[in-house]
Amino acid sequence: MTARRLPERRVAERRVAVIGLGVISRFYLAAIEADPAFELAAVCDLDEAALAPHRAAGTPAYRDHHALLADHPELAGAVLTVPNDAHAPLCRDLLTAGVPVCVEKPLAIDPADGPRLAALAAEHGTPLFTAFHRRYSTPLLELLAGLDQPIRQVRVRYLERIEEHVGQDRWYLDPARCGGGCVADNGPNAFDLVRRCLGEAELTVTRAEIERDAAGLDRAAVIDLVADGPQPARARVELDWSYPGELKDVRLVMADGTVRQADLLAGHPGFKESLWHEYRGILTAFGAALDDPSAHRDGGAHALDLVHAAYRTADTAATHPATRVPQEAAR
Repeated sequence: MTARRLPERRVAERRVAVIGLGVISRFYLAAIEADPAFELAAVCDLDEAALAPHRAAGTPAYRDHHALLADHPELAGAVLTVPNDAHAPLCRDLLTAGVPVCVEKPLAIDPADGPRLAALAAEHGTPLFTAFHRRYSTPLLELLAGLDQPIRQVRVRYLERIEEHVGQDRWYLDPARCGGGCVADNGPNAFDLVRRCLGEAELTVTRAEIERDAAGLDRAAVIDLVADGPQPARARVELDWSYPGELKDVRLVMADGTVRQADLLAGHPGFKESLWHEYRGILTAFGAALDDPSAHRDGGAHALDLVHAAYRTADTAATHPATRVPQEAAR
């Protein structure tokens, strides 16, 4: 009797490290575990307690990313989920070492770092991939797949109570480390949703109002934008970090005046439940960028520019009320 041949274990093509083990890392770790094309090579965090479960499971764990890089020259890429103020320096180190980077939005907190990092990635021929998880939302993709005419207006709402989302990552509530507040952190995702709806169009901020608390953390904002190009469209982004609950949606006004919309949390009633499939989408897209780096057009620098344009516009309007632009974006 011939013995039954067992299926061969597939060897992952891409070994990746996860640097930063805060509140978002579990979605990346689950996506890596679920994707046979990827394998977790190592993890890194400053907190030994965060590393302990990984050490116990046999995963190489480091408190210094330089040591990780020295021990793992085979890395196909690294995922960065560190606090916002650490994004740029870690991206620089990884790109210089020739390691492709998937970095959580925002790409950085200083807008000057956007072109610097893009130039560094080009110099070393190394992909730089900024992760905007909402563009992989199933409700969004279903909405866009059914469009049969141009979009004239877009509204994106991104509302939540931030304290419910940060867990132990209290750096979100520090304007210096976060880069500002809801505009710096949620703004990039919302701006990217507008770009995704409008065919990756370049955007310009035309008006912004930002509310800050006593610590200087922006808690709410309304930002109007226009899309450049032969068929300009208007957009409005509404952000709120004091909202009682969570609301994330996209509303489109089409050329004929009809309205179409998507609740980005639809079908995912649990807290942060929608993120599981969105981060699988990030990993798939990162893999595509690794396969064909020349085809990847990263939106991280543009989103960062929009964040700081919103801050400049709001601060100018607050200082010189007479210069405020009339509200004319999509409602």
